[in-house]
Amino acid sequence: MTRSFYSLLILLLGWLSLPAQNQKNSLSGIVLDAQTGKPLAGATVMITDLKTGGVTNEAGRYHITNISEGQHLVEVSYVGFASVSEFVMVTPDAVKDFKLQPSVVENEQVVVTGISTATQARRNPTPVLVVKKQDLLRSVSTNLIDALSSKPGISQMSTGPAISKPVIRGMGYNRVIVLNDGVRQEGQQWGDEHGIEIDEQSVQKVEILKGPASLMYGSDAMAGVINILTNVPVQDGLMKGSILSNYQTNNKLRSVHLDLGGNKNGLNWNVYGSLKAAAAYRNKYDGPVFNSNFNEQNFGGYIGYNGNWGYSHLLLSNFHQQLGIIEGERNEAGQFIKLLPGGVQGLPDESDYNSIHPNIPMQEIKHFKIASDNNFQLGGNNLAVNIGYQRNQRIEFGNPDDPKEKQLYFDLQTVTYSGVYHLKEKKGWKAALGLNGLLQQNENKGIEALIPEYHMFDAGLFGYLQKRMDKFTFSGGLRFDNRHLNTTAYAENGVTKFESFSKDFSNISGSAGISYLATKSTTFKLNLSRGFRAPSIPELSSNGAHEGTNRYEYGNTQLHSETSWQADLGAEYNAEHISASASFFINSINNYIYYAKLESVLGGDSLVNGNTAFKFDQRNAALAGFELEIDIHPHPLDWLHFENTFSYVRGRFAEGIEGNRNIPFIPAAHWVAELRADLLKKEVLFSHLSLRVQLDNTFQQNNIFDVYNTETRTPGYALVNAGVSTDLMTNKKTRATIFLNVMNIGDVAYQNHLSRLKYTAENLATGRTGVYNMGRNFNIKLQIPLVAHL
Repeated sequence: MTRSFYSLLILLLGWLSLPAQNQKNSLSGIVLDAQTGKPLAGATVMITDLKTGGVTNEAGRYHITNISEGQHLVEVSYVGFASVSEFVMVTPDAVKDFKLQPSVVENEQVVVTGISTATQARRNPTPVLVVKKQDLLRSVSTNLIDALSSKPGISQMSTGPAISKPVIRGMGYNRVIVLNDGVRQEGQQWGDEHGIEIDEQSVQKVEILKGPASLMYGSDAMAGVINILTNVPVQDGLMKGSILSNYQTNNKLRSVHLDLGGNKNGLNWNVYGSLKAAAAYRNKYDGPVFNSNFNEQNFGGYIGYNGNWGYSHLLLSNFHQQLGIIEGERNEAGQFIKLLPGGVQGLPDESDYNSIHPNIPMQEIKHFKIASDNNFQLGGNNLAVNIGYQRNQRIEFGNPDDPKEKQLYFDLQTVTYSGVYHLKEKKGWKAALGLNGLLQQNENKGIEALIPEYHMFDAGLFGYLQKRMDKFTFSGGLRFDNRHLNTTAYAENGVTKFESFSKDFSNISGSAGISYLATKSTTFKLNLSRGFRAPSIPELSSNGAHEGTNRYEYGNTQLHSETSWQADLGAEYNAEHISASASFFINSINNYIYYAKLESVLGGDSLVNGNTAFKFDQRNAALAGFELEIDIHPHPLDWLHFENTFSYVRGRFAEGIEGNRNIPFIPAAHWVAELRADLLKKEVLFSHLSLRVQLDNTFQQNNIFDVYNTETRTPGYALVNAGVSTDLMTNKKTRATIFLNVMNIGDVAYQNHLSRLKYTAENLATGRTGVYNMGRNFNIKLQIPLVAHL
C-alpha cells in the first residue's frame, strides 16, 4: 500500500515540471467603505478554490498574482463590515473594486463542503455551518469536537476531556465523515475510546454540513461532514504566523502553539507545532477524576506552489497523544482505585492527580498523514487531485505488572484518493465528474484482538450539476459506489476467534436541491438526498468486550448497507438589526444498525467473561428534528447582540423492540442564549473588546432505549458561562489578543447524556452511578501575531 501511494505522489509532483503559461494573470483593485468612500486597510480578499488571496494596504488596494485564468468566486471580508462574494473573470491584468457595507454580522460566507467548487453559502441548498478560528478561540474546550458541540445540531459522544466524537443530528461514529484539508480522516471511528486525531490549535476554519453527503464522499456520510481546514496560504510577499498559549484552571491544562507561513512569488509554505498537557479534571461530586490526565505533541505543515496553471501543495501532519482510560472504579469509601503490580489495588496520591502522564490502563495514539493536494487548469476546465496516506496506531496498555505490554494494538494504514474534473462554466451551468475512494488495511499487533485484520477497497464515481439562474440555484447529482472487504482468520489459544470472509457492498446515491434568494435579506432552501453506509468492521466481525459498556459484542456478517432518504427545508433572514434561520429535516433510514442482547441456551442473559453478550442487528428507523437561530442587534445599540440557538432531534424505530421504539443515544434538546457586547472597534490601546455571558441549557432526556439496560435517563442542567476578549494595540497594529473565559460558573455537577463516563461503576459511598463532567473552569488564552515582509 505504501509503495503504491508514493508512486502516485511522485507522479503528481512531477506534473509541477510542466511549463507554466506565459501570461501572468493577476487580480487587483481597491476595497472601500460603501458609506464613506474611504479605503479599508487590512481587508482580506480570498479566492478559495485557488487557495490564494491578499490583504489591502493602507490605501485599500490589493494585488493577487500567480492565479489561473477564468471565472473565480472572490470573497472579501473586513471586521465590522458585511462580507461580499462575487464571481470575477480573471485575465492577465484583471481589475475589480469592492464596496463593503458596515454591518455587525457576516452574510456572504463562502463554503466548499459537499459541493463541487466554492459557492456562496446562501446558494448552497444543504445546511452548512461555518466556524472560524476566532470562534474556536473564544470557547472553553479541551478538544476540537468539544468546541464545536455548542453549535446547533452538533453534539459530542465523549469519554473524558481528551476523547470526543462528533454527532450530527443524532448520528455519529461511522455515520459522520471528518475531512482534514481534503483528506478523509481515517482512525478508529467506530469506538467510544477513539477521538479525532487533529491538532485543534492548527485549525483555521471548520465547515459542518448537516445532512447526507454521500454524493461527494460515498459511504459513512449519512449524518453529514465536518471539514477541518488548516492549509490557508498567506498573501504573496509576507511571512505571517502566531504564538498561542492556553491555560485552564480545572485540570491545569496548558498548551503552546507556534505556526508560521510564508509566500514569495507563488512559493508558499507553513509549519506548526503544539504541546498540550493536562492533569486530572475535577467536579463537585467526584473531586479529581483519577486517570483523566493526558498529553499531546503535534506538528505539521505544508509546502507548495501557486501558478497560472493552478497549484500543488504537499501537506504533512503528525499527531501523538497519551491519555488515561477512566474506569471509575472506587472502594466502599468512594475513593478511586489505582491498579498496582501483583494484582493489588491501591489509592492514587496527589502526584497521580497532578501528573500529565496517565496511569494504567492508558492508551497511546499516533497518527501520521501526508497528502498531495493539486488543482490543474486544462484550458477552460480544471482538474482537482488529492491523494493522501495515513497511518493510525492505537495502542492500549492495561497490565500493571508489565506497563509496556501492548494488550491492544491496531495498526491502520489508509490511502485516500480523489480526482474531480470541473468543466468550464457556461451560461450559469457548472458540471463536474469525479472519482474518489480509499484503500485500507488493519493489522493487530497486540496480545488481544477485538476485530480481525482486513483489507478494504472503496471506489465511487459521481457526476454533479449546478445551475445559477438569477435568484435560483439548482444543484444535484448521482453517484455509484462499491466497497470490497476481505478479512483474515485468527485463532486464539487454538480456538478460532475470527473466521475469514469476503464482502461487497454497492449502492447508488444522489441529491437534488434548490435555493431561492427571495429578497436581498431572505433565502429559502430545499434539498432531497439519498445517503448510504456500508457496515463497519466491528459491526460485521467484532468478537470482544467493548470497554466502558459492560458489553461483549459479536459482529454479524449478514448485515446489509444502511440507506436513507432525507428531506431538508430551510429559511434564512438577514436584515440590519436581526438575523434568523430555521432548518427542518426528516431522515428515513432502512437497515439502521444497532446491537441487541443475546439470550443463553438456558434462557436469560448470555454472559461472556462477566459481560453481557450482544450482537449487531438492524431494522428500519427514522429521525426528525430542527434547528433555530436568531441574532438580535437592535438600533441604535448595534454593538449589542442577543443570540439564541435551539436544537432538537427525535429518533424512532419503525417497530418496537420489546415495546420500545426509541433509537439509543439521541442527544437531548439544547438551547444556548448569549448576550454579547462588541465595543471599542477602533481604539488606540484596546480594540475589538467583546464581553459575553451565556446560558447553556440542556434539557432532560427521557426518550431512551432502556431495553437491555442500554441507556438511562438523564436530567437536564443549565450552565452559566462568561468571557471577555480584546486586541492590544500600539501604533494602530494588533500586538496581541487576550481571551478570558469561565465555564460553568455555578460549578454545577452534571452528566451529559452522550458521555460514556455516565456508565462507569457506581460510587458505593454516594449511590451515584458513573463519573460526572467537568466543574467550574477558568481559562486564559494569549495570541501574539507575527508578521514580516519577504
